[in-house]
Amino acid sequence: MTLFREAGPGDFENVLRLYRQLHPEEPVLYDGSDAAAFAQILGSAGLHLFVLEVDGVVVATTYLNVIPNLTRSASPYAVIENVVVEETLRGTGLGKQIMAGTLRAAWDAGCYKAMLMTGSRKPATHAFYRACGFSPDAKTAYLVQQHAHQTMAPTAPVTRVRQPTQPLQQADTNIL
Repeated sequence: MTLFREAGPGDFENVLRLYRQLHPEEPVLYDGSDAAAFAQILGSAGLHLFVLEVDGVVVATTYLNVIPNLTRSASPYAVIENVVVEETLRGTGLGKQIMAGTLRAAWDAGCYKAMLMTGSRKPATHAFYRACGFSPDAKTAYLVQQHAHQTMAPTAPVTRVRQPTQPLQQADTNIL
């Protein structure tokens, strides 16, 4: 029996096991920060960590972020991350099953689009995403990582201005 569902607190070790298959080079954390992030994800509106079970065993996971938006009639959009199928079960259709459930959740949340990026250069990975309905030609993605950003030439500091919480008084509107 196959079951698509949201992850719960008891899924932490299974999700980590799958993530280690996705990024085997990443260090194991012993300070509890991974457990804290897992709990934050589970407790945050708009963040959905999904698992796919086969006969009670977690065999795949995806992470759906539903992001509020002011364009497109204020329709949210979705970003899908960390798509992993148990490495011994890849190519069996489980990836398509969990992706179908993830996309269904995005559409049910009112998202007008769903996006994902992959760092994989494997043709099979790209064929999988195309088979799930994703187009590599619809948008251009750019990525900057913190360590690369820090090597760029210094720029002027960014100053954030806090917006007033009270409406402007009539006299103040002349300065806009």
